[in-house]
Amino acid sequence: MTKITNWTRADDAMVESAIRRGASRRDLLRMFMAGGISLAAGGTILGRASAALAATPVKGGHLIAASWSSSTADTLDPAKASQATDYVRCCALYNRLTFLNGRGEVQMELAESIETKDAKVWIVKLKKGVTFHDGKTLTADDVVFSMNRHLDEAVGSKVNAMAKQMTEIKAIDPTTVQFTLAAPNADLPAILAMHHFMIVADGTTDFSKGNGTGSFALEHFEPGVKSLMKRNENYFKPGGAHVDSFEYFAIPDDTARVNALVSGDIHLAASIKPQALRLIESAGNIDVLQNTAGNYTDLNLRLDLSPGDKAGFAEGMKYLFDRELITKSIARGRAVIANDQPISPSNKYHNAELKAREFDPERAKSLFDKAGLLGQTIPIVASDAATSSVEMATLLQQAGAQIGMKFDIQRVPSDGYWSKYWLQAPVHFGNINPRPTPDILFSLLYTSDAPWNESQFKSEKFDKMVHEARGELDEAKRKEIYDECQVIVSNEAATAIPVWLSDLEAKSNKLQGLETNPLGGQMGYAMAEYVWLEA
Repeated sequence: MTKITNWTRADDAMVESAIRRGASRRDLLRMFMAGGISLAAGGTILGRASAALAATPVKGGHLIAASWSSSTADTLDPAKASQATDYVRCCALYNRLTFLNGRGEVQMELAESIETKDAKVWIVKLKKGVTFHDGKTLTADDVVFSMNRHLDEAVGSKVNAMAKQMTEIKAIDPTTVQFTLAAPNADLPAILAMHHFMIVADGTTDFSKGNGTGSFALEHFEPGVKSLMKRNENYFKPGGAHVDSFEYFAIPDDTARVNALVSGDIHLAASIKPQALRLIESAGNIDVLQNTAGNYTDLNLRLDLSPGDKAGFAEGMKYLFDRELITKSIARGRAVIANDQPISPSNKYHNAELKAREFDPERAKSLFDKAGLLGQTIPIVASDAATSSVEMATLLQQAGAQIGMKFDIQRVPSDGYWSKYWLQAPVHFGNINPRPTPDILFSLLYTSDAPWNESQFKSEKFDKMVHEARGELDEAKRKEIYDECQVIVSNEAATAIPVWLSDLEAKSNKLQGLETNPLGGQMGYAMAEYVWLEA
């Protein structure tokens, strides 16, 4: 290893400046030698400086990105956001108290600091000098109002069940908020980084203007069509967003979305299918980013409706998934076999001892027969809105045909899927974005009062365990509880999770700065603030 003595970041900056001014490699190496730096060490410095210069954000340009799903139910109300296109817009317009970086570490955003002595009472100090798009200064009252909205049943917040642990939220002074929880929860800083917990102005009832503190201000928004935003010149973070403006809309058809990227009409095509990789590779000017944070598409069998209410049906469906085939043929190797519970291997609380079910059609047949369902026609609702669900449904249909089980695939449009079919149809697919902690996943999806309880799973024992783990500060004990929770979900909940999908995003090589994030694709849906366009 080449050792460089007394070389500082200021010296690196000097080299970067020289490169910008047009200094040649020979000029720079001559400068290094004059300063007593060897040729080998000078080469190391030059390489580092060149890499840093290449990664330097460029100001300007109009960013255009396409998601895969939208509808007339699209919203700018963070509390009601329910899918990726909502999250992307909200991340551009608003801010949270905290933010999770690419390594899953909690960073302060609107909060200057978050402190606690017992994980039950938390003191949040706010950054000063932050303003909303309409010029209003951010205060503790805005935070209190924003958080209390999630507790108001009339609002219909998607995280109402999770917010209920916050028994008191009060302003101590204009820049200090105190959170008191029903029981200790060491995850609160990470929970506050969720997209729904964006801070809105005190008293807001009209969200059509998207008035937030975010890096972009709203120019135009038409639900189900598109949104257009311009850079917030008064943004509190140094430098602000890099691009001048940001346009976002959905192209539901995967091939059309990729073709729009290849032709240069858009800079990013979100959540593409692995089958499109061959077309992308032939284009030559497209990069692919792979995020394996724990996204999954699941088959949901409502336990309170037929046929999900028949004992053994859900278990039979889990045995009818050929997980190896899904990984190889549908995901083209860009997936990890899952074990019917939502905590992925990327999470430190993942239960690696819980094995995935083998593909066993005969066992499934026996279970269907005992349930009195063998030979009946079972409708399965699928849509391109739920990634790869149509392909998974087709494999289930083929496997069912071999044992005398008939599945009628009802392929419905992406538009309106999340409001009309998800959580409602007796047998349907969902697609769940990554979440950073087990508590968030279980509270959103599996506790008895979970707002997105996809199979209507109810277990008093499970609810108590989630509550216990939430306040457990002993990591070993917490891991033990979460391990058992995963076993319960895998065996008792009627959600079949065959694989964890790698989220693939295709982008123009002009789009720089895009990174993976544990909160999901498109940089945890916050890409607009951080990416830039090369000239």
